[in-house]
Amino acid sequence: MMLVESNGVLAFIQNLHARTGILEGNPLHNDMLYAAEKVGLNFIVNVVIDSTHNPIFAVAGDCRLAHNKGCEFVTSKCQVNAALADIVISTNGGYPLDQNIYQSVKGMTAAESTVKENGVIIMVSEAVDGHGGESFHNTFCREKNLDNLMHMFLKRKPEGTIIDQWQSQIFARIMMKAQVIFVSGCDDRLVEDFQMIPAHSMKEAMDKAKKIIGKEDYKVTVIPDGVSIIVKE
Repeated sequence: MMLVESNGVLAFIQNLHARTGILEGNPLHNDMLYAAEKVGLNFIVNVVIDSTHNPIFAVAGDCRLAHNKGCEFVTSKCQVNAALADIVISTNGGYPLDQNIYQSVKGMTAAESTVKENGVIIMVSEAVDGHGGESFHNTFCREKNLDNLMHMFLKRKPEGTIIDQWQSQIFARIMMKAQVIFVSGCDDRLVEDFQMIPAHSMKEAMDKAKKIIGKEDYKVTVIPDGVSIIVKE
């Protein structure tokens, strides 16, 4: 756990290269490579699966070279250019990846890359298991001001990184850029604990989003599966 917490420190997460699809200059990736090489990892097998979970590509060998080759294949199939929009709709691709709010942040990161500043992200996720992490939930219950929350993260020393801080930091970053409407089966109070707007249908979510945007000529981008796509900013 100490290794995971050290990898997820604020400085790494805050780095602009610490984004989906970026290896060059990504401190998270570089740190994991360093750890792998230090313990003597000399052979890996990575597999790429399709939407039906069937393997369609595999690489094996050196942990750096083989992984890079696998990433090249995934990028060739899954990367798209950002389509800037006022409202971006995203999902986690359904069960089992949308079991809770914690996991749903992953689908929101794809939307973050293509939503305009002060826009709206509509995240559709069943989230039947609720928040997904006690520490994650408590972080947002204890501090309702996102600026203060981010400042608290900034002040925290690397060795003081708490459980799930990386996810909390990413989630706060997303919400500082755009308002999030969460379409789920969650209790409204739980959704509001995370400073999101609850909705229980796409119609309700779109009505709320249009009211927030407040203009007639808004643009909408739809991401059917936010965890299976790389949005190039």
